[in-house]
Amino acid sequence: MAKKVVATLKTATGKDWAKVIKAVKSPKTGAYTFKEEMVPVDKVQETLAAK
Repeated sequence: MAKKVVATLKTATGKDWAKVIKAVKSPKTGAYTFKEEMVPVDKVQETLAAK
């Protein structure tokens, strides 16, 4: 399945997207988990600024 995702990101429209990975701290355990999102390139700063 990963090959299909990578193949679609190499198309002309796929270059307009970015993968954002955030570390999110769990309030219960205090452990960090990672949240991944695909966002348009022009919305990356807004996504990172949001909590």
